[in-house]
Amino acid sequence: MVEIFKTNVESNDQAHLLIEQINRIFTGYQASFDLEDCDRILRISFTEGMVQSECLIRLLHDFGFYAEILADEIINPESMMYS
Repeated sequence: MVEIFKTNVESNDQAHLLIEQINRIFTGYQASFDLEDCDRILRISFTEGMVQSECLIRLLHDFGFYAEILADEIINPESMMYS
């Protein structure tokens, strides 16, 4: 499973600190940040089951950061057609 979070993490140092904490607490999670994205994405993948989203959000909050699950957007191809 992969879960995507919108965050307010700004620097690589902050991202590295959080990835270290995620790896320490959540065995088996693969965490990465995309700080170039406007939503400063945190991507978590886990092959053993469901990602514990609320626990991750709380962890980031405990370190002074904001995180929320980024909702999946399903694009209807018909809505993209022009008349």
